[in-house]
Amino acid sequence: MGTSFDPQRLTPWGPDRLELGEGVRWVGDRVVLVDIPTGRLLAADPSKPGPLRELATLDVTLGAVAPLAGRDREWIAACGTGIARIKGDGKLEWLGRPEDGKPTKMRMNDACADPSGRFWAGSMAFDFTPDAGSLYRIDHDGTVTQVIDGVTISNGPAFDKTGTMMYFADTARARIDRFHVDPATGELSDRVLFAHVTGGGPDGMTVDDEDHLWVAVWGASEVRRFGPDGSLAEAIKMPTRQPSSVCLVGREEPRLFVTTAAEGQTDALAGALFAVPVQVPGRPACAFRGI
Repeated sequence: MGTSFDPQRLTPWGPDRLELGEGVRWVGDRVVLVDIPTGRLLAADPSKPGPLRELATLDVTLGAVAPLAGRDREWIAACGTGIARIKGDGKLEWLGRPEDGKPTKMRMNDACADPSGRFWAGSMAFDFTPDAGSLYRIDHDGTVTQVIDGVTISNGPAFDKTGTMMYFADTARARIDRFHVDPATGELSDRVLFAHVTGGGPDGMTVDDEDHLWVAVWGASEVRRFGPDGSLAEAIKMPTRQPSSVCLVGREEPRLFVTTAAEGQTDALAGALFAVPVQVPGRPACAFRGI
């Protein structure tokens, strides 16, 4: 396993402290992220630390977004109990609310678009009821389909550059599964256990250009990088306990951006956005191509 980075290279990327920062993505010339409980969509300048800029505030929880292809100020979002388009004026246009009317109160959690332009979004119960969550696929026509059930805390997914491999985590079970994806249909197959995470739960994830998987490990004060065979390649120690999502930004001098959560914590850096230089770049967030 590679050695941890020098903590002096790990930079708090501004003064903001988020209750539950999540869904960090490289979109154009900015880093986009959310604060789940407050429903805020936020942006950071990846070239220099500073205050976060607010892009939208919803009246429901906001799990994660992906850009809409060809529409600069619009997003597809996993929010509230379903999937919606965030329009340029900040209003929501719902595609579906599959978690409405469930026996336990539900919300959407992490989500992303794949290289084929579909959107994938997971759910969970507010009270962490076991097996209450699901993963949904949103196709180009806006159809919302449940593809995995029996999940406690959905996190990821993350895709390789070909879009034929998907990683998906159940944080509560400390496991990451890998699936084959049919790019033509979005159908999943060949589910295998990729890694069992020790010392915490796997949260947000991203795949780099060497097909290694970066994982924020909630409760472990670490971000870990796993090789394609599931072996641990590197670990970055974080100065706060709850790393929650990761993304790689930039090609020439790549940085890993990491969101964290302040909820339940008292340390000064809990809830900060961090950045650290890395050796291997990744790709910008894929856009949703549809509706």
